[in-house]
Amino acid sequence: MEACGRMPVTSPIPNPLPSYWHNPKSPLANHREPSLPQECDYLIIGSGISGTLVAHNLLNVFPSAHIVMLEARDACGGATGRNGGHTKAASYRTYLQHRKDLGKEEALKIVRLEYKNILETHRVAREMGIDCESQVCNTVDIVYDHETFDEGKEAIETLKADASEEERKEGGMAWYKIHGQDETMPKFWVGSKNENPAVKGEEKVAGAFEYLAGRISAYRFSTGVLESCVERGLKLWTNTPVLSITSVVKKLGILTPWREVTTSRGLVRAANVILATNGYTANLLSTLQSKIVPLRGQVTAQRPGNFAKFPTPLPTTYSFIYKNGYEYMIPRPLTNGPQHIVIGGGLGRLPAGGATQYGTCDDSTLNLEISKYLRGSLVGYFGRENWGEKDGNEDELRRVVQEWTGIMGATADGRPFVGEMPDTEGLWISAGFNGHGMVQCLKCAEALVHIIKGHILEDIKWFPRSFLISAERIDGSTFRGRTDIKVPETREEAVPKGKL
Repeated sequence: MEACGRMPVTSPIPNPLPSYWHNPKSPLANHREPSLPQECDYLIIGSGISGTLVAHNLLNVFPSAHIVMLEARDACGGATGRNGGHTKAASYRTYLQHRKDLGKEEALKIVRLEYKNILETHRVAREMGIDCESQVCNTVDIVYDHETFDEGKEAIETLKADASEEERKEGGMAWYKIHGQDETMPKFWVGSKNENPAVKGEEKVAGAFEYLAGRISAYRFSTGVLESCVERGLKLWTNTPVLSITSVVKKLGILTPWREVTTSRGLVRAANVILATNGYTANLLSTLQSKIVPLRGQVTAQRPGNFAKFPTPLPTTYSFIYKNGYEYMIPRPLTNGPQHIVIGGGLGRLPAGGATQYGTCDDSTLNLEISKYLRGSLVGYFGRENWGEKDGNEDELRRVVQEWTGIMGATADGRPFVGEMPDTEGLWISAGFNGHGMVQCLKCAEALVHIIKGHILEDIKWFPRSFLISAERIDGSTFRGRTDIKVPETREEAVPKGKL
């Protein structure tokens, strides 16, 4: 796995697979101002949810600032516009490890940030009137391994004990329902075992955990916020890849460090450069080679059978958790039909924990082994009767609506890098979200702009210090795969070298 971290990181390729969420495309998809400015106050690289929310917060704080955003492809063409549509934290799954490594208070800060990030994402969508299929709802984790189920119960009980009484109330940060095997199957319309023929061995339902989450079109949400930013003065250039960032000194009475950003369309000088480039970051900042590692995720949209037993839409979102991995799933109601089911994952089914998917920036292709697995995943989890298909090839051929991939950014400790690059004045970052950007990016963007404005960290006590970028975190990290695949974890050896 360490070798994957050393693979050279490229810029976003120009011809990715079409994303399910990009139909129809945003009016800003190919937006470009007539010419690049020579200088600006703030230059944001990346137009996904991180870059867009950084711009949104900067405009709130500095409404007259000259802010430029550069995007290598169409607007929101990266991971945000290619995800699975979930706003789901599953914070209990990393809580024991965070508590052990960082202490109870820091672990609670992370859980609280993720919970608030979910609620505030949907609040922003509502208050801004963005048509993005925003829905706060419960989610359920169906668990297919008894050890994982027992560890999950332990983590939930520990989190509940550490949380406040208010946080334990229904819908709160530490509110969880634990369902046994017999209750899980009829309540959530799943079969007693995973019937996917691509799965080796028997995987029976052990139980389930239910808690608060949500679903949203991240593409519609982000481009909706981006439209507001452009109306407020943000200058956006899509299909303008950045080639390099270099330091210069500008004389403004005193010597002031600036950045020269070279793009495919020319050069821009900026007082501040903000990297919202997630998995692609090391292409522009070699310091973070092997510190933020590209990871290709794969997602499908599928049609339930004509005789499905479950309602339209399904009232909850889902995850399906097994010993070495998980899938994530949302229902998507259609205006002209019943519903599509969006499901992604499959890394845990590959040899060596999906090592071949790390280090690659190619989202123009599918992994055929994951494709075969995901195509059979939903009928496997729900069972053919609940899924509503008859036997035969006809239903299988109509099942898959679309498949696509996207590039995430994975870090050694499973936490993002947020703040000013060490010893590099005016170069800022919010990246490395490990596939959990929809429950971290909004609050990380808010915190970053607080720091840029000059607030001391005491002014944002709610922000986890373990998310801040530092020389110690950069120098002390060795990438060995994602930290959230086989969890909850309480032992350092639980994610061995070369395994996920």
